[in-house]
Formats: sequence, structure tokens, C-alpha cells
Amino acid sequence: MAAVQAVAEAAVSANGATSRVGTVQRVTKETNVKVTIDVDGTGVCNSKSQIPFLDHMMDQLSSHGLFNVTVEAQGDTWIDDHHTNEDIALALGGALAQALGDRKGINRFGDFTAPLDEALVHVVLDLSGRPHLSCDLNLPTERIGKYETQLVEHFFQSVVNTSGMTLHIRQLAGKNSHHIVEATFKAFARALRHACETDARRAGTVASSKGVLTQQ
Repeated sequence: MAAVQAVAEAAVSANGATSRVGTVQRVTKETNVKVTIDVDGTGVCNSKSQIPFLDHMMDQLSSHGLFNVTVEAQGDTWIDDHHTNEDIALALGGALAQALGDRKGINRFGDFTAPLDEALVHVVLDLSGRPHLSCDLNLPTERIGKYETQLVEHFFQSVVNTSGMTLHIRQLAGKNSHHIVEATFKAFARALRHACETDARRAGTVASSKGVLTQQ
């Protein structure tokens, strides 16, 4: 059984605005993971996941989403990267949910298509409170460096499960596994950035006819 601590913080930025920040620490017999995300950040990433390729993808998420992301992880990577990859994603999704709170005033939906050389990936997401992943990636290799490509879909499934997000990923083109996955994270970052941003016309109301976007 995992011990999970979640902390939602209201931080005041340099311009006096309130930032939306969430932190989740997840401790199991397999991993000890702490993830913080500042949704209103500037693209600063400090990821020490023990998985070099995942650190590279966290940098893409942070840079293109303009999120400040911190990952501190220790895990049983001598077995493989599965547990650490999963628990970082679970903590990231939980931290995102904490940061967004009741989700009042946000756009809710995000849609972006990102190219990277020959690769082209389309991501659509909905911060609906309903976890669902539809992932259509055709990765031609089993590994990118030492990272198993089957962990990509599992990463996004874990983020979806704890964030309450509906996420659709479609590969439109691509022959190089690294390019395809990096385009996926870039598209995800830009789509998520838009979904998290506030809609001035909403005046702080929830973008739902039900009046709620969370599972609580």
C-alpha cells in the first residue's frame, strides 16, 4: 500500500498573482517519489528521476507548458524503470489535480498538434474529472536508449488516473521513436497549458453544465 501525501499550495509570484501549485509525495516499498508542479510557472524544470530519457521528457513538459516542475525520485531501477516511471506519473497527475483545485475559471479543453522532423502527433485533452486514455502511438523500436517505449503509454495512463483527465493521443506521422515520443510530450504540454489557463469570460465559474469538474 502506498503512502501518499498531497499538498496544495497558494504561492504569490513576483507580480503579486497567486500561483497554483501542487505537491505529491508517494512512498512505497518500490519507490520514494516527490513531484511538484506550478501551473503558473515559467518553464523551469528540475527532474532527478533516475531515468534519463524521462528527465528529458519532463523538460519538454515544463518548457512547452510553461510549468515549473520538480521531480525527486528513488526507485528500484535495478529491476527496471517500470515502478519509478509509473509512480512519477501518478504523483504528477495528483499534483496537477491539487494545483487546479475546483478548476473554476479554466479553459478545461486543450488541443495541439506538434511536429518534430518527420513525426507529427495530435493531443486533445479535457480536464473533465473523468479519467480516460486513448493512445494511438506506433513506436518502431522497443527502447529509446535504455527506456522501454511501452512505458510511454503507461506513463500517460497513470497521469490520467490521478489527474481526472480525458486524454487522446494520435500519431499522424513518424518513423523515429525518439521523435514520436518527444512530439507527444510537446503536444501534451501545449494542450495542457491551454486547458489550465483561465478564461476571462468565465469570471471564475466552472466550465461545465453540471457545475463541477472534479470527482469529489
